[in-house]
Amino acid sequence: MDLSSLRYTSTHEWVHWDGAVATVGITDFAVSQLTDLVYVELPKVGAALQAGAPCGEVESVKAVGELNSPLSGQVTEVNDDLEEHLERLSESPFGEGWLFRMTPTNPADLDALLDRPAYESVCESESH
Repeated sequence: MDLSSLRYTSTHEWVHWDGAVATVGITDFAVSQLTDLVYVELPKVGAALQAGAPCGEVESVKAVGELNSPLSGQVTEVNDDLEEHLERLSESPFGEGWLFRMTPTNPADLDALLDRPAYESVCESESH
């Protein structure tokens, strides 16, 4: 996946917009900060999410990271494969490790999210 085509949150979620559905995941930076993942809790299909609000969590041996919805809208699909294959989140956070798909209430909200250079600046500031 072309990482420059994604939009990002300052809390390390990414969004891929295909014109109808938004696919959401967490970034490789978030995965590297959490390290050994042990559990992921995803929102339920049909759940109404609010942008910036918690909608699940990612747990590692050293921390629990809150999963925040990057957009307001309704969950249409979750990546059930992660229950059995959590390693996909570590190995392919921008591919097989996607978390859920949603239909945004207002797709224009994507414009408020970060582009790749702005997101990389967030990561750089957190690394120091």
